[in-house]
Amino acid sequence: MTRFWVGGYGADMDGDAEGIGYLAVDDGRGPSTLRWRGVAAPVASPSWLAAHPSLDVVYAALEGAGAVQAFARAGETTLRALGPALPAGDSVCHLAVSPVGRALIASCYGDGRVVRFGIAADGSLVAAAPDKAAALRAALFGEEAEEQRDAAAASDPHPTPAGEEPRVSHAHAAVFLPDGRIATTDLGFDLVRIWRPSTTGLTIDHEVVLPRGTGPRHMVLHPSGHLHVVTEYSCEVFTLAAARDGRWGLVSATPASPIAQIGTDFPAELAVARDGHTLYTALRGSNTLAALRVKDSGGAVEPFALADSGVDWPRHHLVHEGVLLVAGQRSGTVSAVDLDERTGAPREVRHVTPAPTPTVILPMR
Repeated sequence: MTRFWVGGYGADMDGDAEGIGYLAVDDGRGPSTLRWRGVAAPVASPSWLAAHPSLDVVYAALEGAGAVQAFARAGETTLRALGPALPAGDSVCHLAVSPVGRALIASCYGDGRVVRFGIAADGSLVAAAPDKAAALRAALFGEEAEEQRDAAAASDPHPTPAGEEPRVSHAHAAVFLPDGRIATTDLGFDLVRIWRPSTTGLTIDHEVVLPRGTGPRHMVLHPSGHLHVVTEYSCEVFTLAAARDGRWGLVSATPASPIAQIGTDFPAELAVARDGHTLYTALRGSNTLAALRVKDSGGAVEPFALADSGVDWPRHHLVHEGVLLVAGQRSGTVSAVDLDERTGAPREVRHVTPAPTPTVILPMR
């Protein structure tokens, strides 16, 4: 049986989810047997889930509580809390785990914070450690020890037009880069920020400024080394590349779909096919799935197919064994959409199953 953890919005976020749930597909019988099977761990609004790369541990962003928490597998379909929930920031909405499982990056939509947590050998989260220099000063001179400093707050690189209110920072996603640095999106300030890990958490390396009002939301790192970024407000996919000096910059941009309507459609997730030839995004509003072909060795993309998502408000999707699984936040359903074996284009909706206010789907180990 193939299983998936499912995160969702609970009562504190006007949803129906009672915690981390799970879906399952009967092996050998295909996506038409996809069913909601119950709650694995009762917890409030685990709106994003991320897996440890080698341990059977799942991390949840508890968006309403502004906290993150680790959960370890306790049975075939149950999870147990691996330590208490730790505060992160207002409306924490995304988590990324380092490839070696030593750090977790939390992105907070409400206050724009980007927070780095350590991960212990058993997979549990480690609260921010005191600054070593400050701790030494405290021991020698009686000064008060400082907690690890937050990552530097973003500032709006675009001038505010006369008569408009200043904009607000909205951190939204993070990706670990091959050289150990971290890229994060700031949807509110139209930034992709590049960070270096430091003894005090994260230090800003440089920023890539995108056009005002685009709203960079989620990213995928392509096998070619390019970074593809989907924008929530302008319905585009931007492609970034690193120069020889390590600085990232914009190399191409394309509409997510030729029929996307700005102000009506709001792209959500961005996923890449295993062979790297196709990207998929979903348009909340028209409730469609857009497929984009990857060109120029990863340096550009172009839309080539569009299909019905089978759900209302497709918040998240993933590619799994020839289908796209799509979480419909407003419809309270998950759909399975066939993919064309030759072209990768989304085709018909094969199956839809109820699920309480789903916002993210994560394959189980």
